[in-house]
Amino acid sequence: MSPLDRLQSIASHLTSAFPRIQEGDSHEYHHRNNFHTLSPTAFLWRAACIEPDATAIYHVTANSKILRRSYLETADRARGLAYYLRKHKYKRVGILCTNTPAFLESIFGIAAAGALNVAVNYRLKTDDISYIFQHSDVDLIIADYEFAPLLEKFSKERPHVPILVDNDTDETEGELSGPFDDAVLEGLKLDAATGGRGWADLEAQAKNEEDVIALAYTSGTTARPKGVEYTHRGCYLAALGNVIESGLNYHTGRCGYLWTLPMFHAQGWTFPWAVTAVRGTHYCLRKIDYPEIWRLLKTENITHFNAAPTVNTLLCAAKEAEKLERPVRVTVAASPPSAWLFEQMMDLNLQPVHVYGLTETYGPITKGYHMPEWENIDLKEKYAKMARQGHGFVASLPARVIKTEQPDDVLIDVQRDGKEIGEIVFQGNICAKGYYKDAEATRKLWAGGVSRSGDLAVMHPDGAIQILDRAKDIIISG
Repeated sequence: MSPLDRLQSIASHLTSAFPRIQEGDSHEYHHRNNFHTLSPTAFLWRAACIEPDATAIYHVTANSKILRRSYLETADRARGLAYYLRKHKYKRVGILCTNTPAFLESIFGIAAAGALNVAVNYRLKTDDISYIFQHSDVDLIIADYEFAPLLEKFSKERPHVPILVDNDTDETEGELSGPFDDAVLEGLKLDAATGGRGWADLEAQAKNEEDVIALAYTSGTTARPKGVEYTHRGCYLAALGNVIESGLNYHTGRCGYLWTLPMFHAQGWTFPWAVTAVRGTHYCLRKIDYPEIWRLLKTENITHFNAAPTVNTLLCAAKEAEKLERPVRVTVAASPPSAWLFEQMMDLNLQPVHVYGLTETYGPITKGYHMPEWENIDLKEKYAKMARQGHGFVASLPARVIKTEQPDDVLIDVQRDGKEIGEIVFQGNICAKGYYKDAEATRKLWAGGVSRSGDLAVMHPDGAIQILDRAKDIIISG
């Protein structure tokens, strides 16, 4: 079946999933023909249908081979994993991997099987890793071979939960491949043996867009980690927001996204879906390696990456650093960056896009929009303005800063004077649903009907917010 035939088959399948309703008087025609559920999982098969031969993945594997996979190959592997998961009735799948092709494929394959993923920070203590996987009730874990030993404590306490190990090699079958590849092949064979329906028989579109697609766990610095509930709809809209705000869509050519940000961190800020939506190339990285990052920046089509100020500072200080011929857009978040860092980055042709967000907001939810008039002001003032957290995303409602020490149901905005301090709060589509199995924490998160950040900021006369302090502990890693 050709890619176009596949697309038409899936479209036909989706159309039949929404029955036409024709009830009421003769002057009305009731229907839902203008509706489909929003799910970012569909971005992968869509990309494979439009440009099957486009490069989806570039990766230097654990056995030091350069791996390039097309969108058709990547979609087929995600499809194979989905059929495998559905065959064995796995519904909650843990992921303990670094930024590898298997991680990317799993994000799509798990959702296509109608399951949800629980991606965990491999830098956590084994006790926290075990707690998260137990709390989230996973019934299978996909683990990179390097981090599989971190699951010893979990396996002792939940011995019935199988571990599917990925060897991260360039081989998909045979001696160098691993259990993850075997599962993909098993799923592909199952699909072929049962009619070859492909993606048309999977859940590229969620049955309910408000269903949970993933649990993203907080760092748990002062208490046990909490499972933030990400919905299909929220991830879809957050991903499209990132396409726009980070400028991922190109008129000619395509973006090349370098995976310096961990995919486990708030589902990679939804960039697994965002980059796929524009058929960009995912440059996967096993670890932060500054000489390797500079090699890729100089020799490959890297147009974007995301990183905390800590990573950007070390990248600028690396001995391999030199001004790039073409600009690379760098989405910066985590701790508030300094004006000096932005100046260093721009001297290297690393163009910063300053955003701010939380695990509870699918990653970025505000952006420091660059204004044309800033080109005519003093450089120090310009970089200081760039360091502000800015305005709400295109996919969100405006960010607010409200007075503290008020009753929960009293929401009073601070003055727009850049001086009065309040708490940043959010509303709208890209705020997470709540915390898994924690109704009290969810109530606190949504106290007063707004999503509480716990971060203290001021609001400037132009409506831009600027963080002055964080009221809760954070971890900055990289």
